[in-house]
Amino acid sequence: MIRTVESEPHVSAPVLAAYSYCEAVTGQQARNFAYGIRLLPTPKRRAMSALYAFSRRVDDIGDGALAIEVKAGRLEETRALLTRVRSGSVDEDDTDPVAVALAHASAAFPIPLDALDELIDGVLMDVHGEHYETWEDLKVYCRCVAGAIGRLSLGVFGTEPGARGAERAPEYADTLGLALQLTNILRDVREDAQGGRTYLPSDDLAKFGCSAGFAGPLPPADSDFAGLVHFEVRRARALFAEGYRLLPMLDRRSGACVAAMAGIYRRLLDRIEREPEAVLRGRVSLPGREKAYVAVRGLSGLDARHVSRRTVRRRV
Repeated sequence: MIRTVESEPHVSAPVLAAYSYCEAVTGQQARNFAYGIRLLPTPKRRAMSALYAFSRRVDDIGDGALAIEVKAGRLEETRALLTRVRSGSVDEDDTDPVAVALAHASAAFPIPLDALDELIDGVLMDVHGEHYETWEDLKVYCRCVAGAIGRLSLGVFGTEPGARGAERAPEYADTLGLALQLTNILRDVREDAQGGRTYLPSDDLAKFGCSAGFAGPLPPADSDFAGLVHFEVRRARALFAEGYRLLPMLDRRSGACVAAMAGIYRRLLDRIEREPEAVLRGRVSLPGREKAYVAVRGLSGLDARHVSRRTVRRRV
């Protein structure tokens, strides 16, 4: 069983300030993520904000305009900071609020900090311009940048005592991260192309006549772009179906958080499926009222109960 923490002793003023900084970063930079974690108890919400703020720092280095060697150097500096956090050598009065918050969170929760090393490895793949020939190749990248986040989050959430199959919870968290990342890749296909990046597997692009890329608002001539999108949507749906098995293993509020975040992305996937070419014209998003509905549905436990019933039917 993975330990879960619902409350914490007194938190010092410097640590509270560090958490406040991380929560501000999360609210400004990750609306979907922030929407989900507001359903958590305060200690868990703060810890998730610390994880996001560190992850955002890594992503921003990778996405910036610096030279490749400078980016690589800064990522290694960030890895060194992570080593300090892991070794317990970050003091409460350290000048880096993200380090202070992450150090406190990792002391309060069994967070697998090695997964943040994997995140850095994944961003280094971006920095060096990796391309992915097959889905198996792309999965390696997705597990680094998103599956690792799923496992980190599980360290904060914990599992319910006596939850059936809880030993597979990290696997399901990892798979759910892959589903979210593949949805991101579909949503951002044109934005990434304009930045010189292609994430969809070359094999898939060739199969649907899309090897020319997506630099403009229209699909490549004579391509089956809709076929490509629908193919990847089916792959993402299968990952969601497997990853959702995590929900019945979580407490109500942690399950609501996961259901809200995953539910938002599933609805994005629905929109992309209905109108594939929309991703070439701009970023597909959900209105606030629809996000609110997803959050209420998650808090009600509907998704977790649905998964539980489906799992029981499979066993029978």
